Amino acid sequence: MAFKKHVPNIITLLNLASGLIALVFAFDTNYQLAFLWVAIGIFFDFWDGFFARILKVKSDIGLQLDSLADMVTSGVVPGLVMFQLLNGIAENQQEYNLEANNFYLGILPYFGFIITLASCYRLAKFNVDTRQTDSFIGLPTPANALFVMSLAVIQNFSDGTGWIFEALSSPYVLIGISLLSAFMLNAEIPLFSLKIKYFNWETNKVQFIFLIVSILLLFALQYLAIPIIILFYVVLSAINNKFWAKA
Repeated sequence: MAFKKHVPNIITLLNLASGLIALVFAFDTNYQLAFLWVAIGIFFDFWDGFFARILKVKSDIGLQLDSLADMVTSGVVPGLVMFQLLNGIAENQQEYNLEANNFYLGILPYFGFIITLASCYRLAKFNVDTRQTDSFIGLPTPANALFVMSLAVIQNFSDGTGWIFEALSSPYVLIGISLLSAFMLNAEIPLFSLKIKYFNWETNKVQFIFLIVSILLLFALQYLAIPIIILFYVVLSAINNKFWAKA
């Protein structure tokens, strides 16, 4: 009985450990492995609350621990990755060298941490917002982290040509993505929770639809599917709010 109450917290700590490992790879600009460990951390984050409910051991410390782990895995890591992407542009591309007429590019990489700051505020707001017990208001930090991390992976897998590579190699586009990310994290937009409370179709219909479509997209497009899946999440939430949530 004593061990049972620690099971969800152990799962949460595995989320935190995954985020710390992802940080190591992000510092080394190994975005593929950083993405993998963030995804593993989010997997643990998906299940800690589920086991807390099933085992009936929900606690205040579990809630706080969950947010602290998410802050690292889904807040610090994507902010660092965006910093690295912007910093790599300033260092490696001749047109963005730090000369007198474009010295501001030496400051721009730090704007990537807007994602981290917005994630911190998002998590703090979630902990005290009673409206977000069964759903989200604003993009959840794990979904946002996957979106940002996937862009780094897509850029890495690009062959150095094409409009996608060019877009993700522009500091202006990346700053725009950082600002959009910060906005979506804290926007007053209702989004369904990704966590499945019970294995029941009626109460989790939208979650199951999202899961099935996401798996199909991943099989079809692989890593290119991640940004599309996040967009689909927002669109499906709008459909859910309009039709199913009111049913």
